[in-house]
Parts: sequence; structure tokens; C-alpha cells
Amino acid sequence: MADPVKVRLCFHDRCFDGAASSAVFYRFFRERIQAGAEFHFTGMAHQARQPFEDGLFDGDENAIVDFKYSSSPRVTWWFDHHQSAFLTPADAEHFRQDRDGHKFYDANYKSCTKLLADVTAKQFGFDTAPLADLIHWGDIIDGAQYPTPESAVAIDQPATQLALVIEAAPENGLVPKIIPDLSERPLSEMIKLPVVARHLGPLLERHHQSIGMMRDRMEVRGGVIFFALSDLDLEGYNKFIPYMLHPDARYSVSVLKSPTRSKISLGSNPWNPDAAEDNLASLAEKYGGGGHPRVAAISLEPGDLERAKQVAKEIAAKLRR
Repeated sequence: MADPVKVRLCFHDRCFDGAASSAVFYRFFRERIQAGAEFHFTGMAHQARQPFEDGLFDGDENAIVDFKYSSSPRVTWWFDHHQSAFLTPADAEHFRQDRDGHKFYDANYKSCTKLLADVTAKQFGFDTAPLADLIHWGDIIDGAQYPTPESAVAIDQPATQLALVIEAAPENGLVPKIIPDLSERPLSEMIKLPVVARHLGPLLERHHQSIGMMRDRMEVRGGVIFFALSDLDLEGYNKFIPYMLHPDARYSVSVLKSPTRSKISLGSNPWNPDAAEDNLASLAEKYGGGGHPRVAAISLEPGDLERAKQVAKEIAAKLRR
């Protein structure tokens, strides 16, 4: 008996859209391309350096979802929707010249999950109906399509609770453990899995505490919220809290620190029409970062925290009116 096809699936780690698009690809590949394929998952994080390590693409098939493009000849599948999808102009040209029919990019999509679902359904006959709820929430969460900031901060739905665990659980390698389940189980069941449930309670408590921490540190001038959390044991936060606290603001700029990077986060208020005036991805690209027009980030080395603070203040000044 032949060995099963080995698939290396690289995805944007600690991101609901990265996990959801991985689950959609996992189910699609096993249903429409190769039943019984053996998957190996690698979570990717944006860094100040080139993110793809030598030897990473070790599968018979190598896929990337919701993350930057690689021109490696070993990459056989790619799906992304970020404006800043290409590390270099050469990568963008390599994509344009690709003729294998397995690499897809559309920055008009609000989530990679929806892009992947639409493409696989249309071009490969994949039945996405069993994943409709996951696809729906992938688009809401990554596209910030909540009716109000309060609803985004409440975290009272299975999807948003799962997103909290995916993004903030202090457990390395958690997302690869749940991708196969996410491809089969309803979201209401996902939050009851022991690997998820053990983190949810403490993270919800920490989330509510973070609202007060952020309120105390926010400086609002010219429609821009600025704050730094780099001295706290807090690698992330709910990105809608600033707009719940300051609904008239247009943008938020923050600085965080983790063991792997000093991070500058840029966000626009989804409920303020004036916040669509500036393209945050284009602004972040000037400092080596990227993302979407309305939410972006810049990653520097962990030791470059002071530089990160300086850049963040510079960007906040540019966005003020």
C-alpha cells in the first residue's frame, strides 16, 4: 500500500481567519483532491525577517492560507486576501506568471475563509454547505462586520469565544490541534472541547480586565487613539475596545511586545465612515509592515521596542486631523 499524501499546511497562526481557512482547506482537500491525505500544520507569524524557513515545505503538497506568498517551487496551493500579500515585487510577478491553477488572490475579500470557500466551490465542486456557519463567522470576524462595537466586545457567541481562545490562549501549537475538529464540528461544540474550554474562562476574565487597562492608558487626539501595552503581560487585546470607549475616534495605534516581536497595530473604526480615508496597509508598508486597508501591523525585532514606540507615535501624528 502506498504511503498517504503528505500535506504541509501553513496558516496565519493565532488568527480566527487563519484557523477557519485552514479547516476549509483541510476538508476540501480530503474530499475533492486526496482522501486520506496526512496533514501537518505550521502556524506562521509576521516577523521583521523573512518568515519561511529553509526546509519548511517538506510535503508532497505544500499549501499556504491567509499568509504571505512564497515563490518556492515546492508551494502547490496558496490563498490570500491581504493587500500586503507579497514580500517583494518579484514575488508578485512570480504569482502573475504562475499557471498551475492552484494559487488564488483577491484583496476584495474580507476574509480568506470566504475566498477559499468560493474558489473551491466554483472551480473544484466542493460542497461548502456543511461549513456555512464557519464561513459566515470567518467573514464577520476578519472583516469586522459587527453591528456595534459593544457586540464585538461582548464575546458572547461561540464563534467569538473560539476566536478569543485561538488568538490569546497561552498554549503553543493549540490551533493545529483543533483544525481537523473545526472542519467537522459546529462552533457550539468547538468551545466545549477540553483543549478550548480550559482556556476560555480565564481568557474571558482577562478580556474584561483589559478594558480597564486600556481605558487608563489611552490618549485621544485628532481622532486618533494611541496607547502602549508593551510593559504588561498582554500580547493581544480585542481590537474593538478602543472604539467602544471612544466611538467618535477614527483610528487606533498601539504598541505591544511579545517574545518574538515588538508590534505596532493600526486600526480604523468600522462604525465611523471617516475612518476609510486612509489606507493603513499602505501606511504600514512604508515601515516594513502591511495588512488590509482598514487594519494593519508592523513587526520589529523584540529588542526594537523603543523604535516601535517612535514609529507608532509618528504614524499616529500622520493620521491626526
